[in-house]
Amino acid sequence: MARRLTTFSKFAITLLIVGGVAFIGKYVLDNTEFGQSLRNQGDQGSTKTTTSSKSQSKDDVISVGVVTWGGYAGGQYFNEGFAANTSSRFYQDYGFQVEFKVLDDFDASRAAWKRDEVQLLWCTIDAFPTEVNGLKDFDPVVVWQADWSRGGDAIVSRRGINSVADLKGKKIAVAELTPSHSFLIWLLEAGGLSIKDVEIIPQSNAIDAAEVFKAQRVDAAVVWSPDDEACLRAVPGSRVLESTRSASNIIADVFIAKRGFVEANKDRMRQLYEGWMKGAAEINASDTNKRKAARILSENFPGFSEEDTYSAINNVRLCTHGDNLNFFALNTDYQGVTGNSLYTRMANVYRDLGFINGGVPNWRLIAYPDLVASTNLSGTDNLAEAEKEFTKLPEAEGREKEAVASKPVSITFRSGEYQLDENAKYIIDKEFVEIAKAFSNARIRIEGNTDNVGSRATNISLSQKRAEAVKNYLVSVHKMPASRFIVIGNGPDKPVASNDTEDGRSRNRRTDFQIVRE
Repeated sequence: MARRLTTFSKFAITLLIVGGVAFIGKYVLDNTEFGQSLRNQGDQGSTKTTTSSKSQSKDDVISVGVVTWGGYAGGQYFNEGFAANTSSRFYQDYGFQVEFKVLDDFDASRAAWKRDEVQLLWCTIDAFPTEVNGLKDFDPVVVWQADWSRGGDAIVSRRGINSVADLKGKKIAVAELTPSHSFLIWLLEAGGLSIKDVEIIPQSNAIDAAEVFKAQRVDAAVVWSPDDEACLRAVPGSRVLESTRSASNIIADVFIAKRGFVEANKDRMRQLYEGWMKGAAEINASDTNKRKAARILSENFPGFSEEDTYSAINNVRLCTHGDNLNFFALNTDYQGVTGNSLYTRMANVYRDLGFINGGVPNWRLIAYPDLVASTNLSGTDNLAEAEKEFTKLPEAEGREKEAVASKPVSITFRSGEYQLDENAKYIIDKEFVEIAKAFSNARIRIEGNTDNVGSRATNISLSQKRAEAVKNYLVSVHKMPASRFIVIGNGPDKPVASNDTEDGRSRNRRTDFQIVRE
């Protein structure tokens, strides 16, 4: 007579069968082409919805708050999109996932960062002094630079306004306390003016500034690309007065994080930076990669075509590891614009304008260069941006170049001499060097001028030598390319005041620094 299996025996046999099936299934997945194909299909099918159990953990996803802008393409390209996904090279190379959240509303983006909905948040270092005190309870630090604006910001002007000097007394639409505001401040200074010399028509954002200009309610506006082209189409005779293509080192996009978060996740943050820089370098080096990045951006920016986003990437310099070494002054040979110089200068400017009450944290307290300093990326693609090469112009051609901005600076020379003394060098450093660095992609014309005392021929020769002395100082001490400069000696031919008085003659003994169009 057969014996009936007990309940326990049935359970044991069931476990053995299930275990055997699981073992065979795992062996097939791990050791056969069919199994690998099944595994890959599963991963690819779950990319957009982040299916891996690991990706579902908030602790394993770093959220980055961005705006509709081409300058963050390095990270988004390396991530294979905006959503957290297992096809991301951040996941494949480093084992964690990244997501990008588009937060175009400024206040909402800051609120999201404070609530830890995003761990990294965009800002521009020129405008950061105006908001840093409002974030101080969260101990924000600047962790890396993503880009320089290179045409993404522009000033459009109506017919008849051809230089910064023509803006005096005019109405200008601008979003205050934004990169647009900073750009306008810099350009006015380069032209010897200030905000007090124009009538500001405040706007909520650069898009609104463009609409006001298109309605012809203002004389000029600071706008974003591609709104600059739309403005030119809408207002006959209007022009782009200047853009960050020439004003190349003014608007610097960076990312901030809470110091506590960075310290608690230092290895992962360094890997995030490293991957981002690899992505930026690859885009800079290959148009195919740039097209891929543009496609990723267009899929996540509603209303923007792939050509729009391709242009957006072309309107920035995606910063590499080498650029970040320069930005954080970790390259001792670099003499260009650093995060420290830009942050400190704009803090002083906005304080003088009354937008900042009291002080702001010193750069050393808000900069966090450790991630950059501890990263080692070699190869030419990871180097800093090369200095623009200028071809030397014949003097006659240089004289004819249209000046965008002209800043007169009084440099005192002893009678009949052209050597710079220490006071003259101090004045050049204080009044002009920072402008020359900020507009590093523009040519500079140096014009020497004299009063009418003495012969015209003598004064023209002397003014030429004095302008040459200024150029030679900028080349030898500040390492600016000699071919960038156009040197002109006007002698007494361009007075700005009467030579009949000592005060007038003094004003005529000047050096004009002009930013000229290519």
